[in-house]
Amino acid sequence: MKQKILVIDDDPSLRRVLEYNLEEDGYEVSVAASGVEGLQAFDELRPALVITDLKMPGIDGFQVLREIKERSPETLVMIITAFGAVDTAVEAMKLGAYDYITKPFNRDELKLVVRKALQVTSLSRENKQLRQELTEKIDFRNIVGISLEMEKVFQVVRKVANTDATVLITGESGTGKELVAKALHTLSSRKSGPFIPINCAAIPRDLLESELFGHVKGAFTGAIRDKTGKFKQSDGGTLFLDEVGELPLDLQPKLLRALQEKVVEPVGGTETVQLDVRVVAATNLDVEQALMDGTFREDLYYRLSVIPLHIPPLRERKDDIPLLIRHFAAKHGADVVKFSSEAVEALASYPWPGNVRELENTVERILILRESDVVTVGDLPEKVRGIRKTGATGLIVNLPAEGYSLEQLEREIVLEALERNDWNQTAASRFLRIPRHVLIYRMEKYEIVPPGKGGKESENVQSDSHD
Repeated sequence: MKQKILVIDDDPSLRRVLEYNLEEDGYEVSVAASGVEGLQAFDELRPALVITDLKMPGIDGFQVLREIKERSPETLVMIITAFGAVDTAVEAMKLGAYDYITKPFNRDELKLVVRKALQVTSLSRENKQLRQELTEKIDFRNIVGISLEMEKVFQVVRKVANTDATVLITGESGTGKELVAKALHTLSSRKSGPFIPINCAAIPRDLLESELFGHVKGAFTGAIRDKTGKFKQSDGGTLFLDEVGELPLDLQPKLLRALQEKVVEPVGGTETVQLDVRVVAATNLDVEQALMDGTFREDLYYRLSVIPLHIPPLRERKDDIPLLIRHFAAKHGADVVKFSSEAVEALASYPWPGNVRELENTVERILILRESDVVTVGDLPEKVRGIRKTGATGLIVNLPAEGYSLEQLEREIVLEALERNDWNQTAASRFLRIPRHVLIYRMEKYEIVPPGKGGKESENVQSDSHD
């Protein structure tokens, strides 16, 4: 594509000379006979370089220079001035002109100065692009993926990062939702502000309201001083609400108000606090099921999910597994360790219910216990070696030659799914690809009781988990 140059001069003969010589050198040249006409042409064309005479009736070259630099600071402006008026040219350069050329000039001198100016423009554009690419690489450095599924995630992050729209990140546990939230923050104009995460499922209900919105001294027993909440701590930055689906129902209206009105009211306080906070939330729950169950407000869901962003589970992006293996090996200081093709194939065949987090823990374990710097199938955990790929039947479990009880196998599968999903029934049913009520029926059938619920079966569950 030809680079665009705009020539502004009230002298028709000089315009023709400039136009002819620059077009001869391969540029796309437009001309204007006055400052007013030149500024109109600039707004339409947005050229890479403007060449303007200083002495023109009406709007002179100084005013043209000021207007162009105000509208587009990166555009280069070159001044044409009469011989002996160097002081005037220097004054123009102080206002932002890139260079000047004195009349009369020969065409070789003109072409050389223009060529040099446009090289500067090209280098500046390349540097800007490289800085942007470097920033994105840094911000995505912990989110490893080359699959089509992850590229879609990256595209959405790039598009919405520099906005204040709320983003709801969904996906199973261990898929990297917080890493994506951090990328949204560091790629935004808020990157110099704080990034404050809070896990809504890890804080007791009685303390969660105070953690989010703060409290005033004397608001409740033990409130011996004012406390700044996470919303206030995030002022000017990003608040990441992890596991927002676990937020108690009675706290959801207060969160909705904070999102809509950009204000919070500390517990026990009477005055609201105005805030400038961008909110990113995440959940591993089946949100549609939570809405149907009435455990999550519909109005809050729509307010949080202005931009919905789903992170696919690792089993749906197996192309990323070899890359992730190398990434985690390097992260844990084992760059020299190689994984055999059979070992990589076995790792890629495993369904990874714990997703990227489980893969990293498994790779770390393999690196610690390996026999040599070449990892083979024999170095892999039994749970990975116990699954193999067949051409027609997909993934199957290696059963003992003497046979195995189908009911016992089903019970172990249900128990394993629950344990791998932290006893979250919705997540476990999604993992097993069965409706939630079918999972509950199987739990009752096999007397599977979550840990801590008491009873004999609770002890059995703990024993199975230990095994």
